Amino acid sequence: MSDTKDRLLDATIETLRTHGIAGVSARTIATTAGVNQALVCYHFGSVDQLLAAACAAATAARVEVFRERFAQVRTMRELLAVGRELHEAELRNGDVAVLAQLLAGAQRDPQLASATAAGLELWARELETVLGRVLGRTPLADVADVPGLARAVAATFVGIELYEGADPEAAGRALDALDRLGVILEVFDDLGPVATRALRTRIRRVT
Repeated sequence: MSDTKDRLLDATIETLRTHGIAGVSARTIATTAGVNQALVCYHFGSVDQLLAAACAAATAARVEVFRERFAQVRTMRELLAVGRELHEAELRNGDVAVLAQLLAGAQRDPQLASATAAGLELWARELETVLGRVLGRTPLADVADVPGLARAVAATFVGIELYEGADPEAAGRALDALDRLGVILEVFDDLGPVATRALRTRIRRVT
């Protein structure tokens, strides 16, 4: 039974890749999985519930793959480097296309919207941990809204991934610009104690 459920979950993601959200049905998923169509409802109740479960399972698996890399990040440039690795891996695996289809489907399906948001939240929580660690050593720790910033970074990478399909060169330039921003943020790590105190004071005055 577990094997059949796993096959259906994997088949749902593959069906999204090959047929798009409009082509997802119990029949197409079952055909991809090589099982009887009735098993979709037997195991998951409906196609919508299967889509939600597949989104959650696929995202959790991808997050797990990169969790160790995130744990090693100590600077913004290192975080951006991991972001590039993730971006390239998702392009190779066709996961960008899947994300685009899930976001499109989420516009009309509240259940899928909830599942997609939960998947994005998994990434945001990982980023929140990393950003708290990276910014905690800088004057920005006094003013940064780390949870909000984590979700802004997640949204930026989602946008870049979708941008890639329309204009790969522009998406590449966006990633390069973020890398240069990382260089600027690293300057904070090199400030001496006097300059750091002065900068912290200045930041407090303007916020």
